[in-house]
Amino acid sequence: MSRISALLAALLCLSGILAAPVATAQTAPTLVEAKEKGPTAIPVADIPIRADDDERFAQDVIARAGTQDLSKDLAPRLDTIERSVNEKAKLFVSKDLRTLPVMRLESLDRHWKFDARQYARWQSDLRQASAPFGEDAAELARRRADWDATKVAAQAGSLASALDDRIGSVVARLKQAEQALSSPLEKQIALGRRGNAVQARIQAGQKGVNAAIDYIDSRLVKLDAPPLWAAQDTQRDSESALDSIRTGLEIESRFVTQYTAADLGNQRALHWLQMLLLPLLIWLGLRARKRAPTGLENAASERVLRRPLSSWILLSMMGVLVFEPDAPLLAHQIAMLVALVPVLRLLPPDSKRLLGPWPFVATGLYLLERLGFVFLASTLMYRWYYFGLTLLALVFMLWLLWRSRRPLPQSDPAARMSRIIHAIAWGATFVLAASAVSNIVGNVSLAEMLTAGVVDSGYLGLVLHAAVTVFNTLLQLLIAHRSSSRFRLAREHAAPILGGLNNLLKIAAIVGWVVFAMSRFRIFRPVYGVVESILTYSVKFGEISLSLGHILVFAVSVFIAYWTARTVRFLLQEQVLPKMSLPRGVGNSVASLSYYALLLIGLFVALAAAGFKVGQLAFLFGALGVGIGFGLQNVVNNFVSGLILMFERPIQPGDVVEITGTAGRVREIGMRATTIKTFDGADVVVPNGTLLSEKLTNWTLLDMSRRVDIDLGVGYGSEPSQVIALLTRICTQTPHVAKSPAPVVLFTGLGASSLNFAIRAWTYDFDNWTSIRSELLTRVHAALREAGIEMPFPQQDVHLRSMSKEVSALLMQSAPDRSGEARGGDAEDGVPSPTG
Repeated sequence: MSRISALLAALLCLSGILAAPVATAQTAPTLVEAKEKGPTAIPVADIPIRADDDERFAQDVIARAGTQDLSKDLAPRLDTIERSVNEKAKLFVSKDLRTLPVMRLESLDRHWKFDARQYARWQSDLRQASAPFGEDAAELARRRADWDATKVAAQAGSLASALDDRIGSVVARLKQAEQALSSPLEKQIALGRRGNAVQARIQAGQKGVNAAIDYIDSRLVKLDAPPLWAAQDTQRDSESALDSIRTGLEIESRFVTQYTAADLGNQRALHWLQMLLLPLLIWLGLRARKRAPTGLENAASERVLRRPLSSWILLSMMGVLVFEPDAPLLAHQIAMLVALVPVLRLLPPDSKRLLGPWPFVATGLYLLERLGFVFLASTLMYRWYYFGLTLLALVFMLWLLWRSRRPLPQSDPAARMSRIIHAIAWGATFVLAASAVSNIVGNVSLAEMLTAGVVDSGYLGLVLHAAVTVFNTLLQLLIAHRSSSRFRLAREHAAPILGGLNNLLKIAAIVGWVVFAMSRFRIFRPVYGVVESILTYSVKFGEISLSLGHILVFAVSVFIAYWTARTVRFLLQEQVLPKMSLPRGVGNSVASLSYYALLLIGLFVALAAAGFKVGQLAFLFGALGVGIGFGLQNVVNNFVSGLILMFERPIQPGDVVEITGTAGRVREIGMRATTIKTFDGADVVVPNGTLLSEKLTNWTLLDMSRRVDIDLGVGYGSEPSQVIALLTRICTQTPHVAKSPAPVVLFTGLGASSLNFAIRAWTYDFDNWTSIRSELLTRVHAALREAGIEMPFPQQDVHLRSMSKEVSALLMQSAPDRSGEARGGDAEDGVPSPTG
């Protein structure tokens, strides 16, 4: 019992070291609770049943302990990690690391990180393998303690001998199970202790490499060699350089072998992409030659399609940089060299006008810079080689700047990019000049860093430019494919989608280039350290701790959640929901509710990512509740009203509504307010609470029908039945007037000067009902004139009781002239005879 307890205690302590702090915090209350509870004597009536159950459990533990030996799989993996750690520890001592080149140190740092990741995976597997045995040991100890308490209680009273024997047999069986667990527990504990030692050495190796890199970076501004004119090469230096090269190649080759054998998930993903990409490029190239132009092709696309192998090599090598950022530096350098020829073959034709011969110069300089390892055996020759490379690059930069001294006109779309390239070129020229001066005066490490930074950054820019061109071509061809045209998004939003993806690719390429350039110029690590110290600086308010990093994580998470919600809503509205036969308004409700649900989930995820806990958010929600109680009643009312509108669906986007004197078409239904676009073109924001509390008229709730009303009058001499028949015929002949219900013409009354009629016609084209009414009025007017039916206008007789003699004389003079124009005699002229 004491041995098992000691093993269990050691295993728990080891689990505390191996497990994450979160897991420890979660298991600690359970252990304390079990300890406080203590053993409990089993009731006499339950002894037979409990004994059978515990014996079965003990037998299962014995079987598992005899068959499961995960140390057979874990021990070889730990041996591999330990062997890698020992090799690096023997080859490099902490004080010798400062004499290595920075590139070698960075590769060694990646190697240590690879070992750390491998150990983390091994540690996780060990924890999973140890958990069942630890749980079994703890359960055995608990059950045995209960039986011991039962045995003590039985000794104090009277118990049947059969039950007493049964208790003894169960205790013996539990002891046998504990003994069976001893061997696997000892193996697991031994592995754990070895793993802790390996982890400590990995951490020490990482600290040593980081310290060496920081030391070398701090000496970049100090002289580390005699002036170039006084430099000498010694045999000892050559031998040490050869030894260093030999050692570096051995370490790099082992690292590549171990990294390839690891078969990580990102490696498998890259291999699958590479296998699928080549057939896709060949198929697209063959298909592009057979089909008619779609308008999306350009010269760059044609170049990519005609060279599928070069495109595949370039994308595959870019995949190595993107999917395997922690791969050995040797693998990255090989990938960059392999992509050298495809880059020149796939650059867009318009790059020649913008860049001139710079792509060929950049690739040539990069190739020469990679060939510098040939002179590593002699420090003096290597120094002179880099000095010559710097001068050559400086001469080429000045020549290129002289060739492009005439700026492009402002109207040229490439003028802005040309100015940016010129600014970068001038900056590179000054950096190369500083590198040459540093090499001459004796700061070789600074000179090498500046020259390599300019050459490598320039070449990577070309690689990224060519890769973005190939990616854009693939996207264009895939969207233009016939199978993609079946999607509404591809048909109606191809240009915005391509533009957005192109911008994302450019942003990703620029960010990657900036990070690479900062790393090559040795400023990424210090900048990263400063930014990390700023972002991790926290301010505490009671239990709440805030930092700039938390705020930044919160802002980025909210931004991602916002764009994710918008994208999902757009896909639902444009692609998914229109293909489903849903009731009226359900699609809009589903899209809107999904949008707000994702926003809410994104907000909680952002708070969790920023480090907030549920208990810390209680104060925030309490304050929000007080604010709702005092000043946000209307906001909550509108929010709840928005939910009701989503579920009841009395309106939907596109409906023509009228409320509180505002008539227009519903543009958007939000959670707080609804936007209505009036027929005058104004956007009116109506709170959702108003839509529910006020009288709402929806002209298109159930259908798109609209009644057209026309009132008119004809002369008293007209025959009503003839007018009704004529107007009915005109209505039935007018386009877009519904046949059912049939148009109705009503004789509505006898007016002061006309017979009044009313036309009641229906149309199902609500959007154009005003044009249909206008057309119907035009046809009615023409038909009445053609039939000779008079459409009277209001008339009025004027009687003059008195007037002056002069006016009377004038009227008498004009009477003969007007009498010929009268239609029905003097009584209808409206000109009475004067009275005295």
